[in-house]
Amino acid sequence: MVTRGHDRSEPDRLTVPMAWLYAEYIADELLRSGDLMPPTSFEYRAGRDALALTVFLSDLEGELSGVQVVTRLETWRSLTAYDQPWQDWVRDRLAALTAEADAGGGRPGPDLRLALAAWRWLEETELLAPDLDAVPGGGPVPGEDGPQRWTPAWQLGLPLGHLAIHLF
Repeated sequence: MVTRGHDRSEPDRLTVPMAWLYAEYIADELLRSGDLMPPTSFEYRAGRDALALTVFLSDLEGELSGVQVVTRLETWRSLTAYDQPWQDWVRDRLAALTAEADAGGGRPGPDLRLALAAWRWLEETELLAPDLDAVPGGGPVPGEDGPQRWTPAWQLGLPLGHLAIHLF
């Protein structure tokens, strides 16, 4: 991403969002190793974005390295668990990072902008999924897999990411 200086005398510079790209890479590797979903599906993207947000937001000190990935799996597993308020955690972390960037007098960096875009996609996009809250014993209509409903992408991506961590 090319960023502009605060005034015209500062040259444009290329800023590479390495922290976000590394978080996406880790998420992609976890999902691919689980072989749960075709990488071209929207469900896969939801899982990758949910995992990338988890990885990125849990590494605010910028200390993540290849060696530490294995030691961080338990943290990511607990953050993505069913009984955890993951979406609230993501909102709080993103709000804190945005406020920190605003307080510093600058715009959010490219890593944060990509994280915000991923979260916006996960929140605003709905995917058709099996209705797990349907009344048991209702029986599917012939020719259909059962009741379905539109679900926010993060609600599908999060359990997919959690399962991928378990299978790693």
